[in-house]
Order: sequence, then C-alpha cells, then structure tokens
Amino acid sequence: MNPDLENERAKATFSVERLTNMLDGGADRTKRRRQIEEIIARDPTGIFSNEENIYLHRTDRHKRALAKHVRMVEIIGNEENIYLHRTDRHKRALAKHVRMVEISRKLGIGDECGGEIVASKDFPLMLKAIADDLPTALHWVMFVPNIVSLCDEQQQAEWLPLCRDWKMIGCYAQTEIGHGSNVRALETTATFVAESQGGDRGGSWIINSPTLTSTKAWPGSLGRTANHAMVIARLIDGEGIDRGMHNFLVPLRSMKDHKLLPGVKTGDLGPKIGYNTMDNGFARFDHVKIPRRNMAMRFVIVDENGKYSKKSVTDATSKISYITMMQVRAYIVDEAGKNLAMATTITTRYSAVRRQGYSEDGGKEFQILDYKQQQHRILPLLAASYCFFFTGKKVLERLKNIEKQLVSGTGIITKTEVADIHASTSSLKSFTTTIAADGIEECRKACGGHGFLQCSGLPELFTSYLQNPTVEGDNQMLPQQVAKVLLKLVQAVKDGQDLSSYEKCDARLLIPSLQSILRKKAEQCSAASDEDLMDLDTLIKCFGHRAARLLVGVANNIQRCLSSGASMEEAWNESLIQMARMSRGYSMLVLLTEVDRGILDEFERGTLRQAEVLVLKDLARLFALSQMEKDMGDFLEDGYLSARKASWVRLNVIKLLSIIRPNAVALVDAFDFSDFRLKSVLGRFDGDVYSHLLETSRKDPLNATEPGPGYEPHLRRLFRDGAGVYTGTSSRL
Repeated sequence: MNPDLENERAKATFSVERLTNMLDGGADRTKRRRQIEEIIARDPTGIFSNEENIYLHRTDRHKRALAKHVRMVEIIGNEENIYLHRTDRHKRALAKHVRMVEISRKLGIGDECGGEIVASKDFPLMLKAIADDLPTALHWVMFVPNIVSLCDEQQQAEWLPLCRDWKMIGCYAQTEIGHGSNVRALETTATFVAESQGGDRGGSWIINSPTLTSTKAWPGSLGRTANHAMVIARLIDGEGIDRGMHNFLVPLRSMKDHKLLPGVKTGDLGPKIGYNTMDNGFARFDHVKIPRRNMAMRFVIVDENGKYSKKSVTDATSKISYITMMQVRAYIVDEAGKNLAMATTITTRYSAVRRQGYSEDGGKEFQILDYKQQQHRILPLLAASYCFFFTGKKVLERLKNIEKQLVSGTGIITKTEVADIHASTSSLKSFTTTIAADGIEECRKACGGHGFLQCSGLPELFTSYLQNPTVEGDNQMLPQQVAKVLLKLVQAVKDGQDLSSYEKCDARLLIPSLQSILRKKAEQCSAASDEDLMDLDTLIKCFGHRAARLLVGVANNIQRCLSSGASMEEAWNESLIQMARMSRGYSMLVLLTEVDRGILDEFERGTLRQAEVLVLKDLARLFALSQMEKDMGDFLEDGYLSARKASWVRLNVIKLLSIIRPNAVALVDAFDFSDFRLKSVLGRFDGDVYSHLLETSRKDPLNATEPGPGYEPHLRRLFRDGAGVYTGTSSRL
C-alpha cells in the first residue's frame, strides 16, 4: 500500500463506510453490491475481463502507420483505420450480456419480480459490477419502460414475458437522420390499412420511410443487436387523417435466426468518438406491414375499421408518454455524478501519490494534491459528483411516484406538476452533463502526461461519456423547454393569479424573488460577513434571486422584441442565449435545494451522523460558491452582490479547499469503486501506480515481439535495404 495514501486515509474526519452505505442505499445494499462485484471479477470464463480492451486495435494501427511512412509518396487511405477494433469490442460486450443473464439466473436475480432481471433491485448492482457498456442497454432503459407505460394490459401480457426471457430485445427508435429535437417534424409514417384493403385480419399498419431524411438514426441497440424497435411514427388513420406521433412495436429481425425481416434495413452508423460497444444504428422501412395491435394502445385506440379515438384520461395522464423520457434524463443526471465520481477518484488518488517540486529546505517533494491550483481544479468537481448524487436520487424518486400515480389512477397529479418536472429534468440534464463532460476532461489534464495513456482509464471514460450532452435532448436546445414552462409562472405572478398549483413544484422556489422583482422591490444578499456567505440557506436565496432575475430578463427581452415589431419566432430566437443562462441558474437553484434536503433526510433516517453531515455540507458549499465564482457577473449585474461580498465568495472557495483537503482521499474512497470497475492504473486503491503502469506497457501486443511487428515488412526496407537513401535523382511528381 502506498504510504501517502495510507496517510491520507488516516486524516478522515468521518466514517467512509457510513458514506458508502448512504451512496448505495443502505449497508445491506453495499454488502450485496460487493458480493456481486466479487462474482463478476472472479468469473472463471474470463468474459468480463477488461484488461485487453485498450489493446484490441493498437498493433494493426502501428503496422499500418509504418507502412504509410515507408510509402509516403503513394496515396494511402485511412478509410479502414477507424473500424479495426469495433467488432471485437461489440462482440465481447454481447458475450458479457449473455454471461450476465446466466449468472443472474444462477443467483436468482429477478426471482422476486417474476423472473424479470431488469426489474430486480440487484440489476443495477450487476451493471456496476460488469464495468463496461453493454449493447443491450436501450432494452431496459427505454424499450421495456415504453411497453409498461404506453401499452395496454393485453399487449403487456404478450410482450413482457418475451422481454423477460430475452427472446425479444428492443430499442427506442425516435430520432431520424434529418430530425432530432423537433419531434413534430418526424417523417416516418404508420398508415392504417383495413383487412378489406389488403391488411391482415383486424387491420394492419404500414410502416414506411418516405424520404432519405426519415431514416431512423442513432438509436442504441438498433444497428445489430435489437430484434424489435419501438418506432415513433406519424399515425395516418383509416380516414387518412394525420394524428401525429404514436408508438409502434416493429419487428426488425427474425426471432429464430436474427436475419432482417422483409422491408427492413438496419445497420450500425459507424465508429464514434467513444461508446463503441453500443451499436447506434440506422433503420429504413419499405412498406413494412405490422398488426394493428402493434400500436401502443393504453391511451389511444384504433379499431378494425381504422377509427381513431382517445380514452378518457386527465390532461396530466395524457403526458405519461413523456415520463419515460424524463426518467431517462433523470438517470442521466444520476449517471453524471457517478462518471464524475470515477474521474475524481482517479485524479484525487493520483494527486496524493504523485509528487513534484521541493520545499525551500530541499526535503521531500510535495504531493501535487497540496497545491491550491490542483485543489481548485478537482475538489469542486468532487463536490459536484456528490451534489449530482443527491439531485439525481430525488428527481428519480419524484418521477417514479408521478408515474405510479398516473398509471394506477390513484392520487392527483396536475398538468402543472408534469410540466414542472419536465422543466427540472431538462435543465438538470443539460447542466450536469456539461459539467461532467468538461470535468472528466479536466481530471484527465490534471493527471499530466500519464492521463493521456489509455491505461489511466480517463480517455475511455471521457470519450464514452461524451454522448451525454447530446443524447435525450441537446444541451443547447433543452433550455427552450425550461423557458416554455417557467415563463408561464412569470405571467401568473405578474397577473396576480392563484399560485397554489405550484406548491408541489420546483418552480415554487422562484416565486418569492419573482414577486419582489416584478414589484420593483430590490433584493440584496443578506450576508453580513464572509461566514454568513457559507450558510446554505443564504446561498440558496442567492441562487433563487439569480434564477428569477434571469427568467424575468428572458420575459422582458421577448416583450421588447415583440414591441419593436418582431414576430414571436424572431423574439424567441433573440432570447435563446439568455434562456441558456437562465436554465443554468434554475438548475443550480433546484440542485442546491435538493442537496440540502437530501443531506437532512439521510441524517434524520440515521444513515449519516454529524461527522458525515458536516463534510457533505462543506462539499455543497464548495460547489455552490465555485459556481457563483464562475458566474459572478450574474450576481453583480443588478447589485444583489456588492463588490465586497463578491470578494467573500473567492475567499470562501479558498477556505473550503483547505477544509476539504484532508478528507479528499476518504471522500473518493467512499464511492467504493473497485480496481476492476475503475480500470485505471493511476486510480488504484493501493496507490502502486508506477509498477502497474509499466506492467500495462509490457502487456501491450505491440511489445510482444522483437524487433517489433513493423520491422520485417517495413522498417527493414529503410534500415537494411536502403529505400530512403538519397541518390540525387530529381522529383518526377
């Protein structure tokens, strides 16, 4: 064990195990997770091994590069370079999925819920233990939840057992190559055909891709893995009326031999920056016929004659189709924290092990974790990962409760509440994934040159994570969704309407400041000292004012544009940049409120004691103040913070870095990432970095032979045969 890490762990002022139990959801869940991780890590088949992932394409790339050097006067293409390791990684990931199912059945995972592995509380632990991305993920993330939420009981009875037994593996096909965020513009059609007009018994749907831009593109699992897709298509009923977007279960491949079915063409889109185990695919449908009952019919019915009718439900219940999308965004928020936690674990441990720079007396080198600059780079990111944990947990709990009530018909969920959670998940998804993506890369850079190595674990973590700012709503587009919801609150406050419908909404947090701002009552930060600006309630009020002011600014700018003769479309476009800033501000308000409440809830449950509460609140303060420091202009602009109080913000950030520094390693230890999951020589628990870095180098297939795989076919021509000897001949090009 590295002595520096041992020393760091001895400094902890809190119970690491207690914090780990909180993150896992209890001591019993920690015990179960560790048990499953041990089973996966020691699986005798070797299928789950990640040791060779980083080498799968290096040797071929190196040999090809040498060939290009020797023949540099020729035109040699790069067309095949990017494909050299995709197939191996994809096949290995599929092998892991199948082995996971076998082990789950052997352990009885899913027995408590009728054999449905993905519904088991142990399933997320299994996925964590595998520590690799599976190409089947969209099956349980979106496909099965869509069947549960949008299909009627008869449809569920037919399809869910097939999903349970992994006979039917599905994906969610919404995005098209020409249309992403603008769902209303999707072009794929589902046209009803009665039995008398050539349809099957009871009527059929003809699924068609009428244009090139209607090609489904990017759905995970679509390319090579899924045999069914939940396709979002424009419904044309028996009267020829366009009824908008609906969900259709479309078979893609034979359930016997996995061959494509007639009229269906799918494939993988191609190598990506990362996440290359997943076959994000394309699909085109050439008049594919499916049964009438393959349309999701929980809330809408099309009868055998093609007559379209909606079942009687509340306005809120009609929005249940959005719940799955919002849940995915909430999962993304939660995963932002976990991915950032992995990056900060690697960088924090390495920063404790790595030494650089001597003191004046020329003694032992400094740990780079002791440099304030290094602390300022990584400790706010560590704080963010904990904050994202609390926020993701709370939002997921709220969404599960809303879905349960909407599906069962119990309780009262208003349209306002559904819109509110939509605004919250949209803003938080955009905010957290931006911070996580940028933060993982910052962690890589904070590891210096070694962070550039694949074996550091950070390059693959970063490139695999990079999809998240785009998937499920581009981060630059989502603020418009937030604005559409929150601008209604501005109008309601301005008009003096009854605001009781917002009592259960996150947007209620904006009301006090909105009322003051709209009544021209100036608000100022109440902090009388730098210590006051450490108080979480005070900080929440600061972010509440900022978010409300920016929201009113959006409303005023739209009104200003309209008054000057602009159309609503033009006014909206002119306000997009302000909307993005407002959305970030609203995210911080919601996030900080959820963190404060989440810490208190865990304390009241007895999960945490005072020592853990103190360190978690310090993390919340650091994240809040570091974000305030970055966006200081938002607080200074209208005088809410004075220049003097702004200086307290920076002072407090430095103070908190010193307060948190002794607990830094213990805080990342509390995440309890095994070395198997972390896949990083720099982030090893024992801190034995350098010997394992060199051992990893020795395992590289590029180093397997002497004089090297590129010598005989290529370098020999230079060194021995003289291919590069200058002869004095003139160029013939």
